[in-house]
Amino acid sequence: MRPGARTPRSAAVPVTRRTAAVLALASVGGLMMLGWPLLLQPAAGDRVDPPFLFLALVPLVLVVVLAEISEGGLDPRVLAVLGVLSALVAVLRGVSAGTGGIELVFFLLILAGRVLGPGFGFALGCTALFASALMTAGVGPWLPFQMLVSAWVGMGAGLLPQRVRGRAEIVMLAVYGVVAAYAYGLLLNLSDWPFVLGIGVPGVSGDLTYVPGAPLGENLVTFLRYTLITSTGSFDTGRAITNAVAIALLGPAVLATLRRTARRATVVGTVAGP
Repeated sequence: MRPGARTPRSAAVPVTRRTAAVLALASVGGLMMLGWPLLLQPAAGDRVDPPFLFLALVPLVLVVVLAEISEGGLDPRVLAVLGVLSALVAVLRGVSAGTGGIELVFFLLILAGRVLGPGFGFALGCTALFASALMTAGVGPWLPFQMLVSAWVGMGAGLLPQRVRGRAEIVMLAVYGVVAAYAYGLLLNLSDWPFVLGIGVPGVSGDLTYVPGAPLGENLVTFLRYTLITSTGSFDTGRAITNAVAIALLGPAVLATLRRTARRATVVGTVAGP
């Protein structure tokens, strides 16, 4: 390369305006599917069954988004990196089964999304959780929601300010890891709250049960109490501490490795300068 030449780098998975619009619409739809207990307002006396149709729609939403992300064709090197990282996340999930909230899945997902961009982070969140579920026999009705929320975690890491570097970057990513851990637990709890405790009856149900037709604020307070009691002080806090410690200790080395890999996987050519 001649002096003054520049080597432009593209994102590992380029996100066009249309792709961004699809991601935004899918995210809004996913939030509505997760939050149906708070959005549903049946008439008095109506029977309410959990909308199992959402369990079928979530995978379809993910397929549509992944198809849109890969529409322009993914470089084989990027696919190779995606496959390797998905396998690593699956192995990490197998050796850290989430006991007490200790999960090594998300710190690598966050670092990969940070380096390789929001589109790659979204795709990795989907594929990695799917692969890990196959390895750990974790396939069930909860899997599509886990894939969706994990995809948001990876995408969010890719949307963090890119100019931050050095120690400030590690601090930013550690803080994001803590926030993402609690957000992940909150959203997953929202998806299974009515299934775990059942659908209650106004005036009869217990303090933590979802009651159809109750005011939004009342159900929201009940759900937050349910989350606080069942996961915030245990699984979510353990996950947050694991994310922060892993990013603080391993983040600099992993970021450097991922950036070297990204340079090799996403270089698209050279443009000679004057």
